[in-house]
Amino acid sequence: MDQTEAAQRWLGIDPGLAIIGWAILDGQPDLSAHLVDYGIIETSKNLSTPERLVEIEQDIHVLLEEFSPQAIAMEMPFFSRQIKAAGGVMQALGVINLVIYREKSIQPVFLHQSSWKCHLGNGKANKAEVAAMVQNFFGLEDLPIDDSVDAIAIALAGLNGVRNDIG
Repeated sequence: MDQTEAAQRWLGIDPGLAIIGWAILDGQPDLSAHLVDYGIIETSKNLSTPERLVEIEQDIHVLLEEFSPQAIAMEMPFFSRQIKAAGGVMQALGVINLVIYREKSIQPVFLHQSSWKCHLGNGKANKAEVAAMVQNFFGLEDLPIDDSVDAIAIALAGLNGVRNDIG
């Protein structure tokens, strides 16, 4: 993409059943990236899984409507030990993918955690290290250390062309 092409809006998502991180970036691959907004979606542990999934569906709908992303990058979770958590996360991922396709006809880019972390310079970075790298890249003074930080990094990796053969 050359500098005369328009910026593209990316939505980055760090999926989960309890907490979903999200971030919106505008930019061009390897040229510029502007952090538009970011946050988390939380569902209550007091709700049943189906109720939480409905809440996720509604919140993702609001994000898509408010920000109108042109492309989406999501982490494809890997579970080696927390098998119990995997079921809920994968159900949430399915709902998110469904809403995105139904409303925007976008096929998300799915990224392994190590891929988007390597894009920042450290494939094994913890959340605080990811936050520091994101803060430095965007020149931010303060950034919460939560799932939105991962979503920012995921969106940036998607914007800059990081790809896996998954999804």
